[in-house]
Amino acid sequence: MKEIKLGTSPLTNQIYAGYLDKSGTHWKEKQDVTIQALCCVIEHVERFGEPVVISKQDGTPEYEIIVKKLS
Repeated sequence: MKEIKLGTSPLTNQIYAGYLDKSGTHWKEKQDVTIQALCCVIEHVERFGEPVVISKQDGTPEYEIIVKKLS
């Protein structure tokens, strides 16, 4: 099975999922999955418990993800 890669376009800020060429530098085929990816993150954070902290390899906290429902 081919490995699915994820990436964010620096031009459009869209999140893509797809396959890279053999060199691993160019998209061979890709699909915009921005909304689906963000919905998955929301669901994950809500189930995991807020906040979710993403740390560097050395354990230093780098990002904190918080979800706030507006309705």
